[in-house]
Amino acid sequence: MRRVEVTEPAVVIRIAKLYSDHMSQQALYDSTRGVWKLGKRREAVQYALAVADGIVREVFAVGQWHPAGTTKYSTRKPKEVQVEGRWEFTGSVAPASLRDKYVGHSVAHYFPRGASNPIFYVNA
Repeated sequence: MRRVEVTEPAVVIRIAKLYSDHMSQQALYDSTRGVWKLGKRREAVQYALAVADGIVREVFAVGQWHPAGTTKYSTRKPKEVQVEGRWEFTGSVAPASLRDKYVGHSVAHYFPRGASNPIFYVNA
């Protein structure tokens, strides 16, 4: 697996507990976009990388951040996403050039062994 360095302002998000090889694109988006404990650095982020097992599964362009549970999810129940003090984004699949650069490649080196935080900012 080729290791890749993230060069754009991004948040790398581990979605291992929600990820499945057989999930739909919509379920992958819903799993990636929320709900996360984030600080103000989120405003500098342009992309969100969905990661499972250290591998980038998808890249999303972040349009806007919202308090958790304030936007509609297609594949998650409201009680799962309505968490006080957390955030979610709305956005879209990133351009093909970024997807080609990252999807299927390893970013495991961004998460130190034993790290429990599912979020890592890069260039933000």
